[in-house]
Amino acid sequence: MIPPRVNVDVVRQTIGPYADRTQTAEQRSAIYKELIGFVPPRIEARINVTGALDPELLDMQERMRAHAMYPRCFDVKTAQLMLFGMLLMDMNDAAPLHGIAARRAGASWEEMQAVVSLAFLFRGLSAANRGAELLANIAQREQESAARDAAGEPRGQSGGFGRGPS
Repeated sequence: MIPPRVNVDVVRQTIGPYADRTQTAEQRSAIYKELIGFVPPRIEARINVTGALDPELLDMQERMRAHAMYPRCFDVKTAQLMLFGMLLMDMNDAAPLHGIAARRAGASWEEMQAVVSLAFLFRGLSAANRGAELLANIAQREQESAARDAAGEPRGQSGGFGRGPS
């Protein structure tokens, strides 16, 4: 569901150190941790690779993302539900990330299913199947995360998907 993490040490040794002077890599990553609960591997790669090679572009990308993802007219939950549906329509592998973000922003299972149902109307049974699979995987992730929290276990960078180093 989530690709494996990149090796940040290899990126920094081979490509170059993070060079953005406006924010540290940790500061850039904070919004993703807040929104999703972890930094998705491709975003972690972009922050570190582009942050080393073209930090000005990284800054522009992040400002554009923040501007588009947080419009004044939508709350975070609504924006994340919309993104989840748009990405599900495209069968995009980022759909689960926005599904997780929607749940963290307060979306109910009923709202999540309604988005899947809307995608089904225009994309067909494949969207219904993929959407149901994503909801089941998100539910499992939430249950596993709650069990880890109850046991006092630290959360890994993989966000509880069982991939990448913890």
